[in-house]
Amino acid sequence: MMPDITLISGSTLGSAEYVAEHLEEKLVQAGFSTKMLHGAELDELTQEGIWLIVTSTHGAGEIPDNLQPLFEQIEQQNADLSKIQFGAIGLGSKEYDTFCGAIKTADRILQDHGAKRIGDRLEIDITEHEIPEDPAEIWLEEWIILLNKD
Repeated sequence: MMPDITLISGSTLGSAEYVAEHLEEKLVQAGFSTKMLHGAELDELTQEGIWLIVTSTHGAGEIPDNLQPLFEQIEQQNADLSKIQFGAIGLGSKEYDTFCGAIKTADRILQDHGAKRIGDRLEIDITEHEIPEDPAEIWLEEWIILLNKD
């Protein structure tokens, strides 16, 4: 049985993992079945359904090491993601000019390969939000409404 929503987190220091785990709890409370992957490879994923990507930015705007292989595989294999809908949440610091660079790249790669983003991309500035789960939870409530429209 395929989960309703596959959460995929990319994290260097763990903050994106915590946000993803918090959102998974909220999704389960809302009646969705979920699968959680901290880092992922393409062959672990069903290329249909709903993905929720939560990633911090590493180095100079790069995707964290545990998520990099997935996006490299999507590009190398020219994966057909036209049956994927996804949500995109990025964590970053406005102190860097590459603010939320990883989620911007991930968003572009997914859409380049046919995936359809649901709702707006959320970019959380951790210098403004000590608890990034808070803005993520507000975004998730709106995202669930969009999911239920389909």
